[in-house]
Amino acid sequence: MSELTWKGRWNEIKGKVKQQYADLTDDDLLYAEGKEDELVGKLQKKTGKTKDEVDSWLNGL
Repeated sequence: MSELTWKGRWNEIKGKVKQQYADLTDDDLLYAEGKEDELVGKLQKKTGKTKDEVDSWLNGL
């Protein structure tokens, strides 16, 4: 997902992620510009998915 897409859609995407994984906290889903990889890493750890799977999943939301 491109940085511009992250910035523009993150609140919408975050809501959908929380619907699918209710155990994720707001801290887990905290978006900071330039730290997209860190966020993807947290999602990988919590969901058990690979980086590519997380990227594809987020792009599909």
